[in-house]
Amino acid sequence: MFIILVYDIGEKRVSKILKTCRKYLYWVQNSVFEGEITPANLVKLKTELSKKINVEEDSVIIYSFRTTKYSAVEIMGVKKGGQDNFL
Repeated sequence: MFIILVYDIGEKRVSKILKTCRKYLYWVQNSVFEGEITPANLVKLKTELSKKINVEEDSVIIYSFRTTKYSAVEIMGVKKGGQDNFL
């Protein structure tokens, strides 16, 4: 499956969340990651994130897609981070 993960995390925890997300996904922009992930690795990612976030202050949103067959991405300006395999 393909996912896009976005987060809004307190400043003290950002580096931990960034490192965790980079283990599983490609960095696209500040606080945005994407990539193919297995269901088992998605569970691992969610478990690791849940241990590091403060549920009273932080937000993590995960969009999941079965396929990227009918999708397109348009980048305006500077392309940041990640890999050439965009949605």
